[in-house]
Amino acid sequence: VGPYVLVTPNETRRKKLQQIAKKELNDLEQWKKEHKPGPISLVPQRLGGNESEAQVRQNQQMFLMQSKYQKKHKREEYVKAKKAAEEAEVLKKKAIQREKAERLEVKKRQEEMQRREMLLEDQKYKTNELLNRLDVGLPKSDSCQIANPGPGSTAWERSRAYKQALREDENRRLEEMKQEQQRKAEIMELKQKQEDETRTRALKNEQRRVNNAFLDRLQNKIQPNNIYNPGYAG
Repeated sequence: VGPYVLVTPNETRRKKLQQIAKKELNDLEQWKKEHKPGPISLVPQRLGGNESEAQVRQNQQMFLMQSKYQKKHKREEYVKAKKAAEEAEVLKKKAIQREKAERLEVKKRQEEMQRREMLLEDQKYKTNELLNRLDVGLPKSDSCQIANPGPGSTAWERSRAYKQALREDENRRLEEMKQEQQRKAEIMELKQKQEDETRTRALKNEQRRVNNAFLDRLQNKIQPNNIYNPGYAG
């Protein structure tokens, strides 16, 4: 323990403070005695308001019944709103699944069209290869054709005409196929757009119907409270 200093108390100051405190306590007790409240005297009067006890009890019973009805109505409104929200969520999920299915169908159709285009290209390549093989066995020189304007020249011309007709027919079929695919793609796109608009309109109408029904029920709930408002007795 370190060093410390002991201070001797001032007895005169202590006694003076004790006398002041005692005097203040005596003054407080004297003030309480002088300002002690007297007896209360009130004029007799009738309490309980202007309604009878039977009327007050009837009003309380009506208010209790109305309170129970309001709680039941609020619970029903909550259940209906929850059910409507669940139905809207189910409709939304169904719309998403339908959209995914439609996208998958469009993808399958596109793959089918690509496969057909590849098949047509392969068929065209094989036809050209066959025609080129036929050209190998025919006379190639113009001098030979002029020198021998017989059956060989006629066969070569027929082969060339046949080859040209096959190419034109193949090109025409390919062009018709492309136009048909383009027309189908446009029809599918228009149909997809119409279905999206119809689905969006249906969702908006359903949401509007749910909101209107909720507002109507809320208004019907508020109106009875404004008409029937039982009072309390004072």
